[in-house]
Amino acid sequence: MQVNESSENYLETILMLSKTHPVVRSVDIATELNFKKSSVSVAMKKLREAHHIIVSPEGFITLTETGKEIADRIYERHTLLSSWLTQLGVDPEIASEDACRMEHVISAESFEAIKAHISKYQQ
Repeated sequence: MQVNESSENYLETILMLSKTHPVVRSVDIATELNFKKSSVSVAMKKLREAHHIIVSPEGFITLTETGKEIADRIYERHTLLSSWLTQLGVDPEIASEDACRMEHVISAESFEAIKAHISKYQQ
């Protein structure tokens, strides 16, 4: 289930938007990411062909099971890394930006080790 960073960002954005919007459309994604609608349309076609999203005839975008798994994984990484960096004293905006970059390159093993370390010291 390997996807590139761009696809991961799109899937994470769809997940986040679905929590606050009744439906998610390409225009919502373009607005959220400050991208051109044409760029988002190309990306949605690729995600649809990879079976990570379903686009209804009305243009409503929903995550498939695999798309949701990827989005959940990236979102968990983002929130945990961002929170951890903030707790270490990093400015929240910088922490979020750094977490956004880190979430795509950190190995599952390293992330799980950080997660275990954090939960150990939060108890």
